[in-house]
Amino acid sequence: MARYLAARLLQAVGVLWAAFTVTFAVLYALPGDAVAMLLGPNGENDLTPEQLQAVREQHGLDRPLPEQYLDRLAGLVRGDLGTSYVDGRPVRDLLAEVLPHTLQIAGLGLLLGLLTGATVAVVATWTRVAWLGRLLTALPPLGVAVPSFWLGLMLLQLFSFALPVFPAMGNQGWRSLVLPAVTLAVPAAATVAQLLNKGLESALRQPYVETARAKGAGRTRVHLRHALRNGSLPTVTLAGLMVGGVLGGAVVTETVFSRAGLGRLTVAAVASRDVPTVLGVVVLAATVYVLVNLAVDLVYPLLDPRVVGAVRRRATARGDASAFTPSALREGATHG
Repeated sequence: MARYLAARLLQAVGVLWAAFTVTFAVLYALPGDAVAMLLGPNGENDLTPEQLQAVREQHGLDRPLPEQYLDRLAGLVRGDLGTSYVDGRPVRDLLAEVLPHTLQIAGLGLLLGLLTGATVAVVATWTRVAWLGRLLTALPPLGVAVPSFWLGLMLLQLFSFALPVFPAMGNQGWRSLVLPAVTLAVPAAATVAQLLNKGLESALRQPYVETARAKGAGRTRVHLRHALRNGSLPTVTLAGLMVGGVLGGAVVTETVFSRAGLGRLTVAAVASRDVPTVLGVVVLAATVYVLVNLAVDLVYPLLDPRVVGAVRRRATARGDASAFTPSALREGATHG
């Protein structure tokens, strides 16, 4: 277990470094001058060349690009995300200010998506009403196909303007969370329902289900205790991957609903070429993604203890700690 955790932590460090490096390279490859964008369309014309050079020196933009990269990377290692070009505040303070608003809609949206998707999949594979099963099976592809921005606009039109039930914008208590959370939850629920439906259908065809039925277990017990526990392993992996998707969807959702959160901060930082802020957002999102997926890996043995034994045998035979990955764990559950 210690070897496994060490390997996963090294992999997490590699993911964070890659996300930081790629974002840094992309930001500096964009056309335009960061100082000109910082000062506005006419601000650069009002300054002398000496004053423009002073602004570049203030933000470290006069140094060679490799030196800027190493300096920012060293700051990241120390936990210093730098200072925003736009308002001069530490990036950590900016993130701490907006992150709770994003976590509210992202967490609620993910929770609604998981519960709704799981309910649709379980009912679709459990019911004996043919038309209901076909209807519930047909809903997830529709949910995946609906664009999030269009769904958000339709919810605004219906529940904020036509029926003024929820506020159209802003951070105004729990009522302002409902529409953004539903916008994030619909595609998440559709994806969960599709994958869990397939997992349950496969699990219900396994020999251990027939054995449980032969021992007198009822349909509900077989479905929820035996099939769901084994058929949900791929969905658990998906839930970890969906965290990144929900955080990414918050950019569009917060823009549509005019919420002050991580999404709007990212849009504003990219538009103004605020490199420290964009890097801080990317590192934060990558950290959350890595931690959640590490937690998902640790949950696998709780769902199916056979996974640990099967994967440990292959890892011991190969001397490879990287065998303890989500894909290897799923393979272990299948062939264990």
